[in-house]
Amino acid sequence: MADELMEPRRIQGTPVRSYRSRFPLDEDPISEGGIWLNGRTDGIDYADVVTENGVVHGGKVRMAVAERRAEQGDSVDVPVGDYDDPTAVIVGPWGKNQHGKAVVFSRNQTEEYFQEVEVRLRSTITPHRCTGYEVFWRCLKNENGYAEIVRWNGAIGDFTSLARKQGVAYGVQDGDVVEATIVGNVIRSFINGVEVLSAVDDTFMEGSPGVGFNFGCGDTYVDHGFTSFEVDTFDD
Repeated sequence: MADELMEPRRIQGTPVRSYRSRFPLDEDPISEGGIWLNGRTDGIDYADVVTENGVVHGGKVRMAVAERRAEQGDSVDVPVGDYDDPTAVIVGPWGKNQHGKAVVFSRNQTEEYFQEVEVRLRSTITPHRCTGYEVFWRCLKNENGYAEIVRWNGAIGDFTSLARKQGVAYGVQDGDVVEATIVGNVIRSFINGVEVLSAVDDTFMEGSPGVGFNFGCGDTYVDHGFTSFEVDTFDD
């Protein structure tokens, strides 16, 4: 389950706790010996995360109400949709300053769905509640690609977009390396070592790292995910 992946580190110091995996097991939902909490199994309102063929990706979602957001160009005052994102976080205590890094798996990219690969920071999953920060990138390499940082406030569908940029430079493709860090109250997003987005937020000062994927992607979850994921966490 754990092996060496990639260097260098984005945060200096001795890690409080670390994690590395290339997802060698086929699991639905992801468990890796019971270290993961999942969106449906543990959170009830969301969806679970799956590992198969060396890829971690989203599991089955409701597909009842499609996404509509002002950030996506829709004429709505508040977001509309199921928002039962496949989500999983790693249990136990973690350092508050967190660095997540992953290699993107993406094939059959499409405009039809908002396929996103997501790194979670300072997150929690409990029944009917999911909190923390979500740093994500659309699997699309054209002008409709984007990167975004979002705060999940607790209840399903209750989230706040903290920063977002759109364009070919902000989407990702197969083999790209994405990173997300939070140090103090500063959250940063990277693609292939280049910082593309940042935000400042003071809401959550502790929680777990993890991964996630957007809801409403039909049968295309097997087409996008991560082939590896590593985390290092630190305290001051």
